[in-house]
This record gives sequence, structure tokens and C-alpha cells, in this order.
Amino acid sequence: MHSKIFAAALGLFAPANALLRFGCAQSSVQRLDPLVNPGQIPSSHLHQIIGGNSFNVTMDPAKGFDLVQKSTCTSCQFSEDFSNYWTATIFFRARNGSFMRVPQIPQQGIESTKGGMMVYYMTDALFDNAQKSKVTAFKPGFRMLIGDATIRTRDQARRFRQLTYICMESQANRAPEYIGFPPMPCKGGWMVNHLFPTCWDGKNLDSPDHRSHVSYPESGTFESGGPCPATHPVRLPQLMLETVWDTSKFNNKNDWPADGSQPFVWSSGDSTGFSSHADYMFGWKDDSLQRAMDSSCYVNCPTLKTQSISQQNKCTVPDMVKEPLDGCK
Repeated sequence: MHSKIFAAALGLFAPANALLRFGCAQSSVQRLDPLVNPGQIPSSHLHQIIGGNSFNVTMDPAKGFDLVQKSTCTSCQFSEDFSNYWTATIFFRARNGSFMRVPQIPQQGIESTKGGMMVYYMTDALFDNAQKSKVTAFKPGFRMLIGDATIRTRDQARRFRQLTYICMESQANRAPEYIGFPPMPCKGGWMVNHLFPTCWDGKNLDSPDHRSHVSYPESGTFESGGPCPATHPVRLPQLMLETVWDTSKFNNKNDWPADGSQPFVWSSGDSTGFSSHADYMFGWKDDSLQRAMDSSCYVNCPTLKTQSISQQNKCTVPDMVKEPLDGCK
């Protein structure tokens, strides 16, 4: 068993299909949400955004909006990916009642990236080097939401899978993992994980709740190769977002609430962590994502065009809300 793992780590097992892993710089932080609050300035809470610079107040494909055509750059490593990905932001609530926005930090290998996230597209489980399954890439105009900004309890959160927090000792570790906010100071900050559903109804690019057109496997999980339900028969790539928040800047417990409770809060107003959510709007150029998913790519992909981190950092979205970000939820 150990020899197989070692061989896989060296890349001796060539994948039949793809796993993409790439960094995206932060393109904007502002109260906009063209999926849940289209046309509304400001949106209900603050978001951090990556991807194409066409991100705007309203992005309706039914009215001809096309991320690829509208964007002139992307903050992601693969320059054909003009998709937008966004999550809420996290604040530290100090003992004196003030709020300070928790900064994001890039992961190992992309240290000079400005904040942002790590993005994955997988045909099989993350640590399956074979990546042997076939998937259908998202279509132009596709969008979806995972999680719910309004929930506050573990029971409410059970309908969503794999929305987790890792209390990091360092950039190298992935444990311990929590469903709600970690209850203790974390030396290396938090890694917040968002894994989206992997089955599609094959017809609708969106739905009124932005969730009903996608589904989790009928049984088992994506990682175990669980089958898609008959209502959602099309197997999608596993889309996963990792965001590292530098909560270590606030580890002095003298600044925490006097009762010792954890002091962090999502910009949605949630102090439990159960409201973790993320939004996605597909914007890959032409058939570039499908070609990558059909190729033998592992992490990097020669079928895709890449750009430097300095180019990624230059791609930004104009400030349309024009309000201070610290203290703003």
C-alpha cells in the first residue's frame, strides 16, 4: 500500500482524466451578489470575489450577459477561466464590540497571490491520482449556490455536505475539521472548504433557489463513485473552493468575549459558522474546461493557457458600492 501511495505521489500513475488545482487572486471585496440579490446595491452582506472582471450588479444570461465576452481579464491562473466564484467574508468581533475584517492569505505555491482562493475541478476524488471517470463540463450560463446564509443550526446545515472549517496548525496540515466555526485559536488560521453538488438535471442552467437543478449523488458520495439520481443524471466535475483566513492575527484571548466564546462572524451575521455558502457562475472560454476534463491532466494542464501571478493580481473589479470595508458586514 505504501509503495502505491509513493508511486502516485511521484506521478507514476498517469490519470485518464483530469484534476485541476489552481490559484485565483482576489478581484474585489464589496457588497454585491448578482446571483441572490441581482440589481441590488448594496447586497445583503459583504463578499470576496475571484475570476473574470465582468462581475457586476446584474449578470443575467437570459438578457445576453456573457462572462467570457464581457471580461477583459481574469484573476485566475488559467487565463481561459472567466468564471466568477465568491463567498461571504469573515469578521473578528472584539471584546469592545468593534468589527475587523479577517484577511485572506494564499496557500503554499502561490504565496504572492493577492488573497483569493484555491479552485479545484475533479473527475474523481481529490486524492485519486487515476482520475478515471468521465464528467460533463458546465454549460454557458450555468450558475449555482451551495449553502444557505440564513441557517444557524447543525440540523439545518445537514442538507449540505462538505462545507467545513479546518483549524490549521500550518499550511501543510488539514486537521482538525469542523462543521461550525472552530472553538479555539488556530495557529495557522482557518481553511474554509466549499464542495458543490456533482449531479445536474441536464436541462436547467439555474433554478429559482439556485440549487434545485443540481443534486448530490443518490447514494454514497462523489468520492465513492456514488450514482447520480434519475432526476439529475448528468455527472458534473467536483468543484471545490479553499479559502484560507488568517484568524491567527486575532488569537489573543484577552481580546475575545469575556465568556470565552469564539469571536468570529460571517458577514451574513452568523456567529455559528453553519451558514457557510459559496456562489458560482460558469465562464470558461469555448470548450476549454471540457477539453481539460477529458485530458490526462493532474493539477496543471498543458491543454490550458496560463498566466503569471502578477497578471492575476492586476485583474480587478471596480468598486461599485463605495463603502468602507472594515466594520462593514
